[in-house]
Amino acid sequence: MFDLIHMLQGVGAKEQTALSAWPRAWQAITFREVVVDSRETVPDALFVALSGEQTDGHRFVQDAAERGARGALVRRGALDDPTTGSLYTALQHGEQPVLTAPWVLLDTVSGVYPTSADPHSFWLVAVDDPMAALHQLARYHRQQHAATVIGITGSVGKTSTKEVIAALLSRQFATLKSKRSYNSEATLPTVLLQLTPEHQVAVLEMGMWAAGELRKLADLARPHIGVVTNVGPSHMERLGSIEAIAQAKAELIESLPADGVAVLNADDERVRAMARLTSARVITYGLQPTADVWADALVSRGLEGMRFRVHYQDVASDVFVPLPGKHHVSTVLAAAAVGLTLGMSWDAIWHGLQQPLPTNRLQVVTGLAGSQILDDTYNAAPASVLAALNIINELPGRRIAVLGDMLELGPVEEEAHHSVGQRAAEVVHNLVCVGPRARWIGDAAAQHGMGPEVIHCVETNQDAIAVLHTLLHPNHTAPDTETHILIKGSRGVAMEQIVAALRRPEREE
Repeated sequence: MFDLIHMLQGVGAKEQTALSAWPRAWQAITFREVVVDSRETVPDALFVALSGEQTDGHRFVQDAAERGARGALVRRGALDDPTTGSLYTALQHGEQPVLTAPWVLLDTVSGVYPTSADPHSFWLVAVDDPMAALHQLARYHRQQHAATVIGITGSVGKTSTKEVIAALLSRQFATLKSKRSYNSEATLPTVLLQLTPEHQVAVLEMGMWAAGELRKLADLARPHIGVVTNVGPSHMERLGSIEAIAQAKAELIESLPADGVAVLNADDERVRAMARLTSARVITYGLQPTADVWADALVSRGLEGMRFRVHYQDVASDVFVPLPGKHHVSTVLAAAAVGLTLGMSWDAIWHGLQQPLPTNRLQVVTGLAGSQILDDTYNAAPASVLAALNIINELPGRRIAVLGDMLELGPVEEEAHHSVGQRAAEVVHNLVCVGPRARWIGDAAAQHGMGPEVIHCVETNQDAIAVLHTLLHPNHTAPDTETHILIKGSRGVAMEQIVAALRRPEREE
């Protein structure tokens, strides 16, 4: 939460000295939250109208106002267009168009502010560039708070790592964490603007679409601790090589201060190599005793979770976490490493890990014909698909994998899909491949011994649903046989449609 004057100072408004003479009621105006999507507006929010490839946020300013926003950050003159009329011009001339509530224009560039206004008005703050102003405000707000920021990046596993780290730290510290996957140049600033003096730590996910972006996010957030989970071929289409991806991920580590800490996955050679790129202290985690925090004696309990032993210096502790899959052992080790850097005792970390942890993105729901659906449709990259296949491999009964296209892999996309197909041939009884790229998964599965009669390559989600209805028919399932169906694909192919179609109606569950 922050007030209107704080915001104007943060965006570098002209004639700031005039703000001190404002009426007390104006100075008391506060914003609860910052949103960049009008549909997420909460009462007293600040809506930031950003212009993107698909749409222009200025089209939704009035929608945000009607949903209860207290104000909006807009580009000067942007509301003068055929879809919004001459609202901006009218406000400049003191006219009040017919709206649900009075609107007040604050032109931060000219420094022209109103001399009178109802404090319950909708406050329209005009800047040259809303994105640049949002960044400037977030940077300014961050500088006012002493919280220790933990930045997390990696090709896969950022969100689950963020969730587990935040859950562990919240046992001892007042903790702010990124909402969902708010990790971009548009959404990360909105998380920073939730910082309050009470927060001791902030756990932030940091995404990367191109070289230079992580450096920009680090400039805003000023992380003291940087965590890198792994380097994989995600975004290869844009960056061109795995080396370029590693260099882009390393920007977080290079941005750490000398008294900061780099928490690096020692099992990934490209991440391990980042240790030489920083003057910060380095702590590593992994599955080998050469790491500072490491684990062995891994035992899977299927969908219930993992049991393993964690080692740090001369201490070894047995841990059970309700997160299925070997890959989540690394997630927990990263959290333990961060806890250690913040001075948590090993006993406090061990006890914290025994408590309930955030649910995994992989959701288990009941499907048709008594099947069990492993809904992992949020996104897909080669490493995460292989991890999901390893999980279903641990389950009894009949195993079906429904795998869609993996996007943004550039020159390695065929090779990546082939690696998934090879593993699928080893662990599932039926394979449904959805989309043009997923055909490579089917081809590789056939090459590695999977019979063509159990491989189904289709073009659309609807086609896949039809195939699955056939596979779930009693004629294709032995009596009393458990059936597990893994459904996974990139966000862009919307495979949650398949989950919705196969999910048993709630009244039957």
